Amino acid sequence: MSDIADFCASQLLSLYRDRQLSPVAATKAALERINTYNNSVNAFAIVDENTALAEAQASEVRWLNGNPRGLVDGIPFTVKDLLLTKGLPTRRGSKAIISHQPWEENAPAVARLREQGAVLLGKTTTSEFGWKGVTDSPLTGITRNPWNTDLTPGGSSGGAAVAAALGMGTLHLATDGGGSSRTPAALTGVFGFKPTFGRVSGYPSAHTGSLFHIGVLVRTVTDAALTLNVIAHSDVRDWYALPNEKQDYTSDLDKGIAGLRIAYSPNFGYAEVDAEVAALVKAAVDVFAKLGAIVEEVDPGFVNPRPIFQTFWQAGAAKLLRGFSPEQQALIE
Repeated sequence: MSDIADFCASQLLSLYRDRQLSPVAATKAALERINTYNNSVNAFAIVDENTALAEAQASEVRWLNGNPRGLVDGIPFTVKDLLLTKGLPTRRGSKAIISHQPWEENAPAVARLREQGAVLLGKTTTSEFGWKGVTDSPLTGITRNPWNTDLTPGGSSGGAAVAAALGMGTLHLATDGGGSSRTPAALTGVFGFKPTFGRVSGYPSAHTGSLFHIGVLVRTVTDAALTLNVIAHSDVRDWYALPNEKQDYTSDLDKGIAGLRIAYSPNFGYAEVDAEVAALVKAAVDVFAKLGAIVEEVDPGFVNPRPIFQTFWQAGAAKLLRGFSPEQQALIE
């Protein structure tokens, strides 16, 4: 059998179902990867090995009884340290957050995964309050790219991306405001995207408002779709949540793309694109065309959104800072 830590969620679930593998073995394999690599890449803010093994043992019993709790029962997962997690501190990469306080709530996405039996390994690193496009913070230090530890994995969900790339867990909750999931996905070779705002409920409301989206970083598209089936549900704590859709995001993954219409813009009408990146993107677009998609090159006529984005981002940062005492503010980079 291949290394268990490299299995995707659909493989693990099939093996659990056939009683060829236990959630305990999958969890131990993920923890072993963490113990082997985390000192080199610094992907985790906290690892809760005891809780993970206890949750895995409970999952094993459910599978042996033929009564799995949900779609992801026994699948090891992690949470970016911006999302509330019951029983573990959410420090948000900052020394200004006091860890010794009650942590009694799960953010909606965390709650949905735990309700369906997923096994929590710990919290992954983020830049302080998710403010930067790299993952380093005064609290946890520098998170490094697994392909070259002299380089960054991007940010602010760099810890989640690194954990996904190295098999330190299977599913990894992340967030994205200005590229916080998409950039680490690109720089580490995993899959991530920014779901439609409100599709995955958020709580408490983020200081960056509608810029803050919640998603997942994983090794396969199928795992992303499976996770979205679990976490894309409205939550009464989020008044921006979209209505629940009766949709299985995994259902059309094998239907191919023939006939689909794809709009392709080399630069969105304003961006300066590195020549090597432009060539690689064009090659990928050509593959879509060869597979039968209808590709149309377009100029959407966008102006550079950076000034608008910075206004929203900086206003959110100012709002966040006003909530801290002067002593806490002095601890923030």
